[in-house]
Amino acid sequence: MSDKQKKLVIIASKGTLDWAYPPFILASTAAAMDFKVVMFFTFYGLPLLMNKITAQVSPTGNPAMPMKMPFGFLEKFNLPIPNIMKSSVPGFEMMSTMLMKRTFNMKGVATIEELRSACVDSGARLLGCQMTMDVFGFKKEQFIPQAEIGGAATAIEEASDADISLFI
Repeated sequence: MSDKQKKLVIIASKGTLDWAYPPFILASTAAAMDFKVVMFFTFYGLPLLMNKITAQVSPTGNPAMPMKMPFGFLEKFNLPIPNIMKSSVPGFEMMSTMLMKRTFNMKGVATIEELRSACVDSGARLLGCQMTMDVFGFKKEQFIPQAEIGGAATAIEEASDADISLFI
């Protein structure tokens, strides 16, 4: 039996609120299970390392999102919100974000910031992609102090000896 610590590497490439949860939930769970955890944030996932996370839900980006009519008399009928409404009604992204945050709070789910803090507190490495920073004009000072900066070679090196590698 090997005493080697298991390792999880997650590449987080999406930054909407609904896509921010999976990498942080998986990383914090793995850390609690005594895995070594490395998270590499690239492209649209990079803003999840910012000091203030402003992620919103993009209902048009996920048409399978199970949203119900949350207002007035329609709420009691438990009707799904049609996809055409999700993509064409002004302000729907803000409303979707509010509904998701409210639902998660009512269900006792930690916020993205709390999950990220749990990852940091457990010693997970949070790596921001240097190329993405250069392309989109991010500066290291915009990120939490625990964020490290690395490139694709760093991510590949970390993944090369991982027990589990996930691209989210």
